Amino acid sequence: MEYDGQKIEVAPEISLEARLWAGGGAAPVICLHGLTRNAADFDDVARRIAASGRDVAAISLRGRGRSDYDPDLKNYFPTIYRDDIIKVLDGLDWPQAIFIGTSLGGITTMLVNEIAPDRVAAAVINDVGPELATEGLVRIGSYVGKTGGPARDLDEAAARIRDVNGIAFPDETGEQYWRDFARRTFRETPDGWVLDYDPAIGQALAEAGPAPDLWPAWSSLSQTPTLLVHGALSDLLTDPIIEKMRAAHPNFDYVRVPRVGHAPMLTEPAASAAIGRFLATQN
Repeated sequence: MEYDGQKIEVAPEISLEARLWAGGGAAPVICLHGLTRNAADFDDVARRIAASGRDVAAISLRGRGRSDYDPDLKNYFPTIYRDDIIKVLDGLDWPQAIFIGTSLGGITTMLVNEIAPDRVAAAVINDVGPELATEGLVRIGSYVGKTGGPARDLDEAAARIRDVNGIAFPDETGEQYWRDFARRTFRETPDGWVLDYDPAIGQALAEAGPAPDLWPAWSSLSQTPTLLVHGALSDLLTDPIIEKMRAAHPNFDYVRVPRVGHAPMLTEPAASAAIGRFLATQN
C-alpha cells in the first residue's frame, strides 16, 4: 500500500515528504534522490522492492518535491541532509535501513554511515563517489537553478528536461518517456509547469563553502555491504575514481549500466537485476 505525501518534521517549520510502501518484515529500504530531483524518481523502484517483502520510504530532501523549502540557503548542504535523514529514520521508527542513494542521495548515505553506521544496514550508491569528476560538475552547475520560467504545458516541460538529461539517456527517443520524466521533475501550477525544486538550490551550490571530505565517509562503508551502480557514460563517476574507491573499500559489489550516463534510474535491466540480487543477500 502506498501513502503518498506523508510529512516528517526534521527541524522547526521544515518537514520532508515521504512516499511509503508497505512490503513486509525484512529490513526496510530508504531511497534518496539526486540534487534537483525528488522522491518521485523512486516510484517504480519502490513498488518493485515492496513487492519483494520490504517496507520502502522514498524521501524528498528539503527544498524538493513536497518537502518544505528552507529560507536559509546555508541549509542546502550535505551535512544538513545527513542530519535530516537520521531524523527521518527516527520519525519512521526505523532503527536501521538499507539505503539506496542516487548522486547527492549517495553522498548523504555515505555521510550518515560515517557518523551513525548502526543506522545503515547496507548501501546502494548510485553513480557517485567521494570524488566528483570536473566535467560532470561543470555540466550540473550549468543548469541548476536556471529554471527559465514556467513551461506552457507538459510537452514543453518534457522538451526542457530532455535538453538537460538527454545526454545521459541517448537511447530514450520516445516522447512518452520524456513526458513521464517531466511529470516526475516538474509540477503543474496556475502559471504553467515549473521545476519541482527550490531555485535557490542553484545559488546555494554556487555559494557553498568547501564540501566535506567524503573519503572518510566512503571508507566507513568498508564495514557495510555496499553495491556501487555506475552509468557507463557517466561524466561524474569515472573509471579512475572507481579504482581509487576500490583501494579504500575493496569489497564492494559493482554493476556497470550500459548506454546510460549520470545517473541511472535503477529501472534499467542491469541495475534492477543487480539491486534485486544485492537485496536478496540482506536480512
